[in-house]
Amino acid sequence: MKMLRRALIALGLAGMIAAVLRLRGTGGAPPTDGGWRELGPDELD
Repeated sequence: MKMLRRALIALGLAGMIAAVLRLRGTGGAPPTDGGWRELGPDELD
């Protein structure tokens, strides 16, 4: 019984942490600068 109670408490804490992390996320747009660029012939070496 003690082990079951500890398992339920651990699952509850993990769920609460996951909910907090999900709510804190802003979900903003991805960055618009940087990324891939075309290489010139002298940069291919």
